Amino acid sequence: MGQEISTSRFRRQDFEQFEDRLADETALLETWFREARFDTAGCVAGFELEAWLVSADGRPAAMNAEYLDALGSPLVVPELSVYNVEINTRQRPLEGAALGRMRDSLDAVWARCNEVAARFGSRLAMIGTLPSLREEDLGLHSMSPLQRYRALNEQVLRLRQGRPLELEVRGAELLRIRQPDVMLEAATTSFQLHLQTPEASAARLFNASVVAAAPTVAVAANSPFLFGRELWQETRVPVFEQAVAVGGEEAGGGPNPRVTFGSGYVRESLFELFAENRDCYPVLLPMCESEPPERLYHLRLHNGTIWRWIRPLIGFDGDGTPHLRIEHRVIPAGPSVPDAIANAAFYYGLAQALAAAPEPPEARIDFQTARENFYAAARYGLAAQVRWLDGREVPLRALVLETLLPLARKGLQRLDIDPGDTDECLDIIEARTRTGRTGAQWQLDYVARHGRDMEALTLAYLEHQQQGLPVHEWGVLC
Repeated sequence: MGQEISTSRFRRQDFEQFEDRLADETALLETWFREARFDTAGCVAGFELEAWLVSADGRPAAMNAEYLDALGSPLVVPELSVYNVEINTRQRPLEGAALGRMRDSLDAVWARCNEVAARFGSRLAMIGTLPSLREEDLGLHSMSPLQRYRALNEQVLRLRQGRPLELEVRGAELLRIRQPDVMLEAATTSFQLHLQTPEASAARLFNASVVAAAPTVAVAANSPFLFGRELWQETRVPVFEQAVAVGGEEAGGGPNPRVTFGSGYVRESLFELFAENRDCYPVLLPMCESEPPERLYHLRLHNGTIWRWIRPLIGFDGDGTPHLRIEHRVIPAGPSVPDAIANAAFYYGLAQALAAAPEPPEARIDFQTARENFYAAARYGLAAQVRWLDGREVPLRALVLETLLPLARKGLQRLDIDPGDTDECLDIIEARTRTGRTGAQWQLDYVARHGRDMEALTLAYLEHQQQGLPVHEWGVLC
C-alpha cells in the first residue's frame, strides 16, 4: 500500500486483467521457492514508524502535505490521514552494533522531524492511538490526497455493498460507532518491524513471530483510549481489524478478513501465504502496470492490501535478487525512542530464540492458542493470562520476566548483537515489566490522577516523550 497508483476508478476488465497477472506472478514465485532463488545473506532489520502531527493545544494537526514539503525527506512520507506521517530508516544487517545504530538513526530523524514541525507550531507524537482524537476528526475531509487511499475507500465500500463500517470495542468501557469510510484505520499508528531472512529459516521465523505476538504486544501496549473511552490496553488491534472489515460474513468479501492474525502456521514455506492471498482475498486495487513479471508488481500490491499482524513481504536487493522479509505489525508507536528500540530488540531476540529451539514452538502450542494469547495480551496487557509452550496457563508478566527475557537475550547473542546494546534494551523491557509502567498504563495512571482531559494528557505525554526517557521512568505528577 506504499505504492501510489494513477487512478481510483476501475472497470471489470481491470479486475480480470489484474487477476491474470496476479496468477502468473504467483506461479513464478512458486518456481522461485522451488528453485531456492532468494538471497541467502543473514538477517537484516528495519522498521517503519507512524506518527501524529499535534498542534500546540494537543489536538491532531491537519498539515502533513505542507509539513512534508518543508521537511523534504524521502524517508518520511504521507499516511492515510492528513494528521499522520510515516518515518522510515534504511535496513541494516542485524548484528554487532545494529541496535545502537537503529537508535541513533531514529533519534536523528525524530529530532529533525520535530525541528521542522516546530516551524508550524506543532510537534510529532509516537503513540498507538492519539487520546485527543475525536470522532468528527475522521472522515474523507481528513484523508491524504493520494489516489491509493481514495481507491482503498471506494473498493472497501464496494465489497461492503455501500454499508458503513461498524466499530464495537468492549473494554473497560464500550465504544460503538458507525463510520461511512475507512478513516478509522488512521486512528491506529504502529511501529512495524521488518526482518529479512534467508528462505531456509523463513518459515520457522514466521511461526516464531506468531507465537511471540502476545508478549510483544503486551510489553509494548500504548493505546488505552480512543474517542475519550477507556478500552483495551492495545486498542489499535480491534480498531484496525474493524476499520476495513470486508472479510468473513461481509457479502463478496471472501472467506478471510483483511486485517487478521492469520489462518494458521506456515507448514513448509512462506509461499503458502501468497497462495492464500491469491485464492482467498478479492483484489482491492486492480491497478495493472507494464512491469515485467519478475518484479512481482501485482503480487506485491495485492499483498499490501492484506494486513496480517505478521505479514510476509517480497523485496529485491540492489542487483535484483529477490529476498524475503517478515513484517511484525503488532507493536504500537512510542512511547519514546529508547522504548521503540527496546521493543525491537525484544522481538528480534525472542523470535530468533524461538525459531532456533530444538523443538519448534509451533509443535508445542497450537495456532488457536497462540491467537487467543494475542487477543488476551492486546486487551489486558501485562495483566493477561496466557497458555504457554508447556500447556500451563501463566501470568504473562511473570512469563516475560522469568522465561522470555532470558530467551530474548539468547536470541540476540545468536545474532552476535553488541552485549552493551542488548543489556540496555532488555533492561528497559525488564524495568517496564517489573513496574507495569507501559505506555498504556502511564496514560491510565495520568488520567486516574488528573481526570479525563485528553488534550492535557496528550500534552503531558509529549513533554515526557521529548525528554527521551523510557516510559517506566516517566512520572504522572505533571
